[in-house]
Amino acid sequence: MKSKTFLDLLPTNFRHEKSFFIQNNLTSFEKLSDLSDLDINNIQRKSSLCTLNNLKKIRAIAIFKKEIDISPPQAYLLLHCGISSIKSLSISTPYELERKIGRLERSLRVKTNTKITLIILKKWIIKAKQIFKSI
Repeated sequence: MKSKTFLDLLPTNFRHEKSFFIQNNLTSFEKLSDLSDLDINNIQRKSSLCTLNNLKKIRAIAIFKKEIDISPPQAYLLLHCGISSIKSLSISTPYELERKIGRLERSLRVKTNTKITLIILKKWIIKAKQIFKSI
């Protein structure tokens, strides 16, 4: 059985970006989290199928994974709830995030399988505050 890489855990709507990253040996979340805006713009110029929005989302997911150890599905859920950076996570409250996740699940009429609890949200926020203070 093949072990899953960081890119394998991303949703299928990132298929063009995944393909580009695999072809260019950018498969680890460490490399992806270090992409600058200039790097992202260059990637988009090289591959017209890669969208700027998706590239920035992948970088944000990689940063969440690298800095706070949030899994890609959980990070993607945060992005859908409007949390796209360490700073925005650090100024949130666990209750606010829980409410946003619940609202998202109700609007999509699905229950996410991410098993996010208030305790987990609180740990993420504490870690984000520590990181943001050190920047």
